Amino acid sequence: MTVVVSGVGVVLPRARSAPELMAPVAEAPPVEPKDLVGRKGLRYKDRATQLAYCAADAALRHAGLLDDGGLRVPGGSIAVVASSNYGNLDTICRAIDTIAEQTAAAGSAMDLPNASSNVIASSVAIRFGLRGPNLMLCNGATSGLDAVHWAATLIRGGRASRALVLGVEPDNESVRAFTGGARTIDGAAALVVESGESAAERGASASAVLGDYVRGAGLGRTLERLARTAGDRPALWHLPEQRAAAVPDTLLEGVDRHDLAEVFGLGSGALGVLQCAAAVGWFAQGGAGPVYATAGTDADDASAGLALHGRAGA
Repeated sequence: MTVVVSGVGVVLPRARSAPELMAPVAEAPPVEPKDLVGRKGLRYKDRATQLAYCAADAALRHAGLLDDGGLRVPGGSIAVVASSNYGNLDTICRAIDTIAEQTAAAGSAMDLPNASSNVIASSVAIRFGLRGPNLMLCNGATSGLDAVHWAATLIRGGRASRALVLGVEPDNESVRAFTGGARTIDGAAALVVESGESAAERGASASAVLGDYVRGAGLGRTLERLARTAGDRPALWHLPEQRAAAVPDTLLEGVDRHDLAEVFGLGSGALGVLQCAAAVGWFAQGGAGPVYATAGTDADDASAGLALHGRAGA
């Protein structure tokens, strides 16, 4: 079964579309969610969830699944798979501080739902009425690409007709304390993925085709396995974040490299989704040939790689 990308939403200070991930605008102020989706429903939601609302709204509309009248397909046909490593870290730190300084009884009842690790995926599902399978990943460097892979697996397994994939990371004092001062993207990206047949039946345009996915130890070995399964040499390579280990120059020599983290900041759990959205932007600007999205260097516990193709390569 061919799984395609039929919708993209990008909500970053310097990029509001897939092409702008490859060619960002000049410095811009932080994203203000109320300006994008209105104030309703934002109260008591953490910033990661608010950013996810914005990206989800943009992706669902881009895919033709949502308009001002609501969903245009049954809610049970859409799964949600979200990825974020720092999404509710501020809520957890605040709760721990409150318990340490006072008692558990002093905690905020409104904060309690935000302490769930699944808060982003579940909140988005509730807001948009998406009643398919619901999953949250927060498993380190490969989390974003893993989310795309699991969304495709849900579709190929017949668990849902389509899936909304979210990658989001907020920037706040708790995150910067945990990352040693590094700033995250403070934004979100979303993809709508579905079977090629499903997209064709409803007349939706496919922006890209998901290819092979591999995951294992070591970036070099991951690239070798991806090259064996994908077959074609990539025309563009999205690099993993290089926080503790550099990517050797000897890997995929001669292939154009693109480092989203260098441009937008620490992507962490959102990186893989951002890379896929950037590939869509590259294809939209006339890019040809496979794109490799990769996450996790030799300093991480695992590396992952995903090949993406333009519509002509489907």
